[in-house]
Amino acid sequence: MARPKAFDKDRAVDAAIDVFRQHGFEGTSTEMLTQAMGIGRQSLYDTYGDKWKLYCIAVERYCDKEASAHISTLRGTVRAVDGIAAMIARVVAEADHACLGVHSVCEFGHGRADLAAIHTWSYRVIASAIAARAAEAQAAGDVSASLAPDDIAAYVMASFSAIRLAARGGAGAAQLDVLGSMTLRALR
Repeated sequence: MARPKAFDKDRAVDAAIDVFRQHGFEGTSTEMLTQAMGIGRQSLYDTYGDKWKLYCIAVERYCDKEASAHISTLRGTVRAVDGIAAMIARVVAEADHACLGVHSVCEFGHGRADLAAIHTWSYRVIASAIAARAAEAQAAGDVSASLAPDDIAAYVMASFSAIRLAARGGAGAAQLDVLGSMTLRALR
């Protein structure tokens, strides 16, 4: 009996992320996934369960990587305000790449508990890191002390979504730069 072909599960999920980023859950067919992942339909089902479970795995992996990248950028400078600015600049620079986190919220909201749990976790991780750096920036006099750090985090996170949606809607680099600059300016 022939042995099933082995494949790199992490690489396959990364390929699924790329497909879901471009087409969303509803716009992605199983055929699109199997072609991108380089696996057969049965391997997809045997390994990941079904398309929905694969989607949740993909969203979770994407959100985990994005949270790590955001936090690394945020903490990558001595001055807290520079870390916040660098994180905003990162979002602007990468806004032309569809964001699976934002698009999965747009597609499903909080209607699916398993997906909502992933979004809630991701939001809390990133927002708490932003709030901590915002408090540091306030102590240094670089960000308005009249704003609550948690409110700053919520505003910055909402701005990230807006920047990414604007890019998805066709906003050019100059427009995205303005949105990023205005996000930072609103904190002062």
